[in-house]
Amino acid sequence: MGGAIDPVELSAQLIRCPSVTPEDAGAQAVLASALAPLGFACTTMVFEAEDTAPITNLYARLGSRGRNFCFAGHTDVVPVGDAALWTSPPFEPAVRDGRLFGRGAADMKCAIACFAAAVSKFTAERGQDFGGSISFLITGDEEGPAINGTQKMLRRLADDGEKIDACIVGEPTSVDRLGDTIKIGRRGSLNARLAVRGVQGHVAYPHLADNPIPRLLKTLSALNAATLDGGTAHFQPSNLEITALDTNAGAGNVIPAEARAAFNIRFNDTHTGHDLRRWIEGVCREHAGDHALEIAVSGEAFLTPPGPLSAIMVRAVEGVCALTPELSTSGGTSDARFIKDCCPVCELGLQNETAHKVDENVRVGDVERLSAVYLEILRRYFP
Repeated sequence: MGGAIDPVELSAQLIRCPSVTPEDAGAQAVLASALAPLGFACTTMVFEAEDTAPITNLYARLGSRGRNFCFAGHTDVVPVGDAALWTSPPFEPAVRDGRLFGRGAADMKCAIACFAAAVSKFTAERGQDFGGSISFLITGDEEGPAINGTQKMLRRLADDGEKIDACIVGEPTSVDRLGDTIKIGRRGSLNARLAVRGVQGHVAYPHLADNPIPRLLKTLSALNAATLDGGTAHFQPSNLEITALDTNAGAGNVIPAEARAAFNIRFNDTHTGHDLRRWIEGVCREHAGDHALEIAVSGEAFLTPPGPLSAIMVRAVEGVCALTPELSTSGGTSDARFIKDCCPVCELGLQNETAHKVDENVRVGDVERLSAVYLEILRRYFP
């Protein structure tokens, strides 16, 4: 059986892999090489769909009986932007002033390394016969369209009769201090694009044209003025944000033939994407006139009510970090939106202040402490 894994060193190995979605660049092989000596059976799953690149995913399991506790996350990262703005090359991990720098450090290669380090210490204490199973569900498609990753892995596992009983996703949930926030749910996300059609013409002869802009503005005003809800015990109020406005006029003295807008709704569990779609369609029918509407729901709102999993996580954070975490549903979407259909799922990871930024970094001490938190969670889940 393999020895203890150093979470900082494994983090550095993962950061060295330039795994910008959809490229894996060897990241999951690095993780599998760390897990195999611990006794994990590692399975690579490659999925692809029309107009998408193939994605490499990894499922690894230790044990074949009892409750299956899963660590989930992603090895893909966002692009680095202008590499010249980085203090050190983004895929060359560097430690400066007690911080580990590199693309993916916060989101979320270091958390994956902490998963592995925690399991290595847990199995060193308890051996492989601890009365249950531990698994890793690691995708390479979280930062991309999320088509060929977690949701397809879960379908494959279900087809194979594989069951997951509880899951932690290692997204960077901490805000001011490590462990101060645990996500027990996420708001849903709906994106819409609205094109209002008119008739192009000269601004001096408006009676010969049909200006679509007033109809678009009236529609957007009705959408924006609506109070979707007042929030719930676990969710903040839903909000609609207009994100783009443009026309195809081409000149200042031309009434455009079309006016376009885009908007996003982040919604809580008092709504479904279907219900919001019907509401938007009704508003557009009332105000927009001739129009085209495209709506895509990237994730529904969900909640894992406070219960055994979150209680274990809270006690683990209290023991290691000496603080009581907030149970939150704030922030964007994550792959927990797929996992929630299979089992209770919560999210806990490093600070998110530098995620996706130039000079992305985490505190080295936090990497070591997060590994200790995950270890304590395993101890409490498998008493």
